[in-house]
Amino acid sequence: MGKREIRLKYGEVEIAFSLPEEQIFFEVYGKEYPAVADIPGAIRAALDKPIDSPPLRELLRPTDKVAITVSDITRSWQRMDLVLPSLFETIAQAGIPDENVSILVVVGGHRQNTREEMELLCGREVCRRVNVVNHNARDLSNMVYLGKTSRGTEVSINRVVAEADRIILTGGIIYHYMVGYGGGRKSVIPGFSSIRTIQQNHLWAMAPELGQGSNPNARCGKTRGNECHEDMMEIAGFIKPDFIVNVVPNAEGDYAGIFAGNWVSAWQEGTRLVDEIYGVEIPALADIVIASAGGSPKDINLYQAGKTMDFASYAVKKGGAVIVVSECPDILEPPEFPQWFQYPSTLEMEKALRADFTIPGWVAFKEVECSDLATYIMVTRPENAELVGKAGIIPVTTMEAALAEAYRRCGTEDPRIMLMPQGANTLPVLKAKS
Repeated sequence: MGKREIRLKYGEVEIAFSLPEEQIFFEVYGKEYPAVADIPGAIRAALDKPIDSPPLRELLRPTDKVAITVSDITRSWQRMDLVLPSLFETIAQAGIPDENVSILVVVGGHRQNTREEMELLCGREVCRRVNVVNHNARDLSNMVYLGKTSRGTEVSINRVVAEADRIILTGGIIYHYMVGYGGGRKSVIPGFSSIRTIQQNHLWAMAPELGQGSNPNARCGKTRGNECHEDMMEIAGFIKPDFIVNVVPNAEGDYAGIFAGNWVSAWQEGTRLVDEIYGVEIPALADIVIASAGGSPKDINLYQAGKTMDFASYAVKKGGAVIVVSECPDILEPPEFPQWFQYPSTLEMEKALRADFTIPGWVAFKEVECSDLATYIMVTRPENAELVGKAGIIPVTTMEAALAEAYRRCGTEDPRIMLMPQGANTLPVLKAKS
């Protein structure tokens, strides 16, 4: 039986190990996709010939107050500093003065961004020209109430947006393991919604009854029947954004596509490119899945590793084993996240999450749920063992130890092994039976 050497990214370095060639039955790689060569030209073209919308310049009037949303520092990969100059050029051509334009950094329930981070997100020149402010979901005095969705979510949004004549959403689209895809309506909710609205909406990511865990409809690549996503769409429908500019990255992090126009259909067009690049059909489920997030910064902490853990769950059979390669040098970040592992049982953790829903709490809960499907093993730093163990994951420091554990627990002496070198981005999609 021949051996094959494998190399997977781990922090700033690589981990090398060998596997029997005959046991490697599939490797999950995203599709190679060319980068947009002329970004300014592509953005101008998208603004002039948008999807299901008049050109942006035709939507604007000289007296309009314009609110533009920009995602927070956790989404800096979107590089909106490349998009905003073309947006401002169009706004200026419509005769709208800078003092009529505001940029709202849509942090959702995250922390406030610093001035330096705002300049990184928007560009220094833009920050000097117009008013750039953080959304604060907990500042209820700065919210405007709009009504309730059909599911009962009370919708309150930031006053900057509520008082604007024109609303332009910017952002990026990748897979999202709660609401199918990022981008689009996520600039609205959680983006610039009140904490009450965010928590009520996000509770749809949980199953209807206590003890049932997370909602199986709240998953990557799924929107139809995903109650959390559908409630989000209804919330965004209260606002009726006038225009959207969303980008999709390729595997190298460059722009693969720029989608502008109608806030629904332009976003949906972007999700189809995400599926084309990152949705990878697999022939069968594996006994053992070996996944790397893709190195730093994607494996910077256990919180970020949750995405790779979730993607790997689509590739492993029930009762199998998953090895996640994740250095986690900042294991205790974000500060709220480790606190969610204090509960004595999954049920107590679920009770706490339903009582005070947060995204870090949900990510922690999903990680604990992974152990219900398969044995999860993590190759990580030795000092991370305590917290990793609390998440229901077996911590090890070498790939040799991880493989020994996986072979012992996967349920077969001759396992089929699947490799996921881009585990934080690629979604395994089980091939439908004919």
